[in-house]
Amino acid sequence: MTDKRQALVTGANKGLGLAIAKGLARAGLSVWMGARDRSRGEEAVQALRGEGLDVRFIEIDVADDESVRRAAEALEREIDALHVLVNNAGIILDLATPPSELSMEDVKATYEVNLFGPIRVTQAFAPLLKAADDARIVNMSSGVGSLTLITDPTSLFSTVNLLAYTSSKVALNAVTVSFAKEFEPLGIKVNAVEPGHVRTDLNDKTGFLTPEEGAETAIKMALVDNTGPTGGFFGSHGRQPW
Repeated sequence: MTDKRQALVTGANKGLGLAIAKGLARAGLSVWMGARDRSRGEEAVQALRGEGLDVRFIEIDVADDESVRRAAEALEREIDALHVLVNNAGIILDLATPPSELSMEDVKATYEVNLFGPIRVTQAFAPLLKAADDARIVNMSSGVGSLTLITDPTSLFSTVNLLAYTSSKVALNAVTVSFAKEFEPLGIKVNAVEPGHVRTDLNDKTGFLTPEEGAETAIKMALVDNTGPTGGFFGSHGRQPW
């Protein structure tokens, strides 16, 4: 076992997740980089190790109960406590499909990763998070997760109409509040983060921010001190409207 602060980032083999893992490792944490594809995950780990960073791979498919259970058991054998959990893994399946034409299969698949994934991962790793006393949980949301912004005609996010992705992020924000209320007496802070329009595979590289720029707020909230907020929704310009 080690006394070094430990972090787990899901969907960490590329894009925003990779940038978050890199930033946390640069901040001095030992980072477990979660991914469902072992070869891609280990390749990402080797790249960051080549920069002298303390990172390790853990196989986890957030949409699979058994995979998440195995990952939690594996981590429990390696560490005494988990200080940071970043629920980053996410998918978009309805970029080009109108809401009235989107299949229920795609809706369910989106929810399985974007909503149920963070719930099952947080629940599975709760014992390790509680053992840390001052753990931080960051749920990667989106500007479209704000009902205020998607109904404000002056907001860029009001131009987006993605049935499954948007509703999954709105629900994730509510999940964030629920976990924050439960864990606050334990010193665990839980916040949602809107990274901005980041250039990733998720949006076919159409964003205007680099993954490193998009990761900044997530890293900040993962490292917030005991005077910091919990149960909030944050972006690069501070607190965002629900």
